[in-house]
Amino acid sequence: MAQITKRGELQWRARVRVKGFPDQSRTFLYREHAERWARAVERELETSGFIDRREAEKTTLRTVLQRYMREVTPQKKSAEIERVKIGVLLRDPTLPNLKMAAITSAAVAAWRDRRLAQVSSATVIRELGILSAVLNHARREWDIHVENPVRYVKRPPAPRARDRRLSPDEERYLLAALEEAPRKADGTFGKGGSRNPWIAPMIQLAIETAMRRGELLALTWQHVDLKRQTAHLPETKNGDARTVPLSTKAVAILRSLPRALSGKVFPTTPTAVKLGFARALKRARERYMADCSATGTRPACGFLEDVHFHDLRHEAASRMAEKLSNLLELSAVTGHRDVRMLKRYYHPRAEDLAKKLG
Repeated sequence: MAQITKRGELQWRARVRVKGFPDQSRTFLYREHAERWARAVERELETSGFIDRREAEKTTLRTVLQRYMREVTPQKKSAEIERVKIGVLLRDPTLPNLKMAAITSAAVAAWRDRRLAQVSSATVIRELGILSAVLNHARREWDIHVENPVRYVKRPPAPRARDRRLSPDEERYLLAALEEAPRKADGTFGKGGSRNPWIAPMIQLAIETAMRRGELLALTWQHVDLKRQTAHLPETKNGDARTVPLSTKAVAILRSLPRALSGKVFPTTPTAVKLGFARALKRARERYMADCSATGTRPACGFLEDVHFHDLRHEAASRMAEKLSNLLELSAVTGHRDVRMLKRYYHPRAEDLAKKLG
């Protein structure tokens, strides 16, 4: 069943041939290692526990990640974000260069620790999820037999649920910073203001509707009915379609927008929105600090700091909760299947609750 042959001066080749199974061969530096491997393979064949590890032993994680990004990622709604995260995995100096058979829990744990020194635990948890999905797909679909070690790796502690809300002044300064930048005579933009005309109305609509960034970017005019004051979302994050009711202000925002040829309400990209939002926050903080300095006012602590686009969904849900006391009605607007999940987005201000108490 097993053949051990010498190859050159320093190599020994072990080959196992059994009828009904693919031939297995591997090269070693020492004869005893070759014999030990051959006995192990024979034992697997005899006990019907044979696993063909040839692909896992010759294929690197880099090759698998690139193939996954090329063949699987484009089919996902979050394709652009996933491409970025796979790119992060590919830039690691160690992990992607390992053979698939060498991807152990220790190797993944070492990668986790390197990433935790650079980014937050929430980011690492999401990247671990993508790595796990890639390894599972490779085993199920591409015949690369490797046990998924991610499930054995201790995940970083999940961050506390965010409860960041905008104060009236923060919202005012943010929206002012989003006003379109003036154009010069030569057509270029002047200093100050936003160069992307879609960012401001998109943020305003997010505060009015509690729609996610991805939902706003995917919204098309054919699914907007201004007469009935509704916006239909055929696909959402949880996979269910939902129809979002539009307030009078939301309808006014949509009426003010030009109709893009692409049919999308906001013909821009997630990256453009992310960068535009970050720049607007920076401009708003600078303008606020300048105003405080001019009036001799002490700046508010943490003004427009640690603000993410997704916090606008928190803000919208909390405002809606003041109008929709029925949690089922509120969940129908925000799209939450579980009311317990909705609680993560509902953050009433203590002073508002105090007023209700009388």
